[in-house]
Amino acid sequence: MVRSCGQGIPAWVYVGTLLLFIHSVTVGGAALKQEVALDSGATVLNHSMSLVQRIETLLALGNSSDVTLRVQTISTDEVKVIQAHSLVLTLQSDVFEELLLNRNGSVVVLRETPDCAAVIDKFVRYLYCGDISVRLDQAISLHKLASKYHVWGLQQGLTQYMTQHLSSDSPTGHAIGWYNYALQIGDMGLRDSCLQYLSWNLSSVVQSGEWGSISEDLLLSLLKRSDLILQSELELFEALEAWISQNQPVSSTVESALRAVRYGMIPPQHLFRLQKQSLLLQKNYESIRDLLYLAFQFHSASPIQLAKYFDVNCSIFTPRNYLSTSWGSPWVINNPTRDDRSFSFQTQLGPSGYDSSKRVTWNALFSPRWLPLSARSTYTELGAMQPTRTDGGRPRIIVTPATSSSDFAGVSFQKTVIVMARQQGKVVVRHVYNFHQSTEEAGDFLVDADLQRRASEYLIDSSLYLHIVIKPLYHTLIVARK
Repeated sequence: MVRSCGQGIPAWVYVGTLLLFIHSVTVGGAALKQEVALDSGATVLNHSMSLVQRIETLLALGNSSDVTLRVQTISTDEVKVIQAHSLVLTLQSDVFEELLLNRNGSVVVLRETPDCAAVIDKFVRYLYCGDISVRLDQAISLHKLASKYHVWGLQQGLTQYMTQHLSSDSPTGHAIGWYNYALQIGDMGLRDSCLQYLSWNLSSVVQSGEWGSISEDLLLSLLKRSDLILQSELELFEALEAWISQNQPVSSTVESALRAVRYGMIPPQHLFRLQKQSLLLQKNYESIRDLLYLAFQFHSASPIQLAKYFDVNCSIFTPRNYLSTSWGSPWVINNPTRDDRSFSFQTQLGPSGYDSSKRVTWNALFSPRWLPLSARSTYTELGAMQPTRTDGGRPRIIVTPATSSSDFAGVSFQKTVIVMARQQGKVVVRHVYNFHQSTEEAGDFLVDADLQRRASEYLIDSSLYLHIVIKPLYHTLIVARK
């Protein structure tokens, strides 16, 4: 007997009417809003939430159910039974529609992995009411179900959730696991978001329990990148040493990883210590001896002399984004919408030990409202920058050397401005802006940022947290053939 709701109306008709109404509001929402907007004298009475609640009650009580979902957990005897409504399932999923068309009776068997079976109730509830509570450890399982049954809205929402919660704390970590999952299913957007988070926040990642679970392919991929943000190359070597000790990979992987370390970026006193104290380096010395020898040459000779005989544009001589004071400085700007700010700091001329005692002074200028370069600034006789401001401008940052010197010969500087933010209670890198020596500023700096809002995702406690990194790059000299 089919139950009825109201005065003799069959329950399935009632359910169908509610669902079709909600579906029409969702699909044709733009047209409906336009119609309301044209009728300026109309008043909208919105009871859609009560409709959703009544439909959710149908699921909870099993009222008027015409299909039974029998969820079998693969490799176990566990079975879940869910009383559902075919109209709801077919409206939300073409996969369910096909399953229901091909069924022999009122029972549809679903075979799920244990992790997906554990959250199938949440997934089915979403089909009825359109909202879902998600925990970090459930994101992949729900994403699998959304993908399997073609519930694209939920799939996209979960991808966005994972992208926004990469920095959330969890007992075992999740950024690396989400990267592996994205790679497995071919979600390039999620994969790239995870890779960017890992690259930009590597210092915190290598200190977490998740570091040991990183795959060989991902590790080698990270080691090749020049945009890694971490304290120093020495920190990266020590993290690699810990990963190798924990995972015991094959010798070819160890050699590839060790040869991806940029030994020229490690000061010679630390290289000597590693040669003496690192068991990993001693065990694999022969496979990287040429790189260590080249690094010591790099630190002892003039870069100009070295550039005559070696390609100094290769990775071993290319800095990453190091946060140590030799390479740049943090800069906290309180109330960044108020006034122009200036700041000076020093870096060493280059990564070579030959240049380690030479310093370059840099001037940084931040303005919340700044004109284009062509109409922007003049200099006084004392060298102070006189900005031309306008209320119609946008945030700008300029980084210039305070003086020029003959020591700059053969060296150019890439400037990197790192913007920090707080996400899920943790300070992480929000954006990275790069610009070269020939350019004083990053043209797209904070182009989408709303610094007026106190709760802006670009601010921490109403302040702008920056870190400026100067990356010296040596040039290979062109030597005429004799």
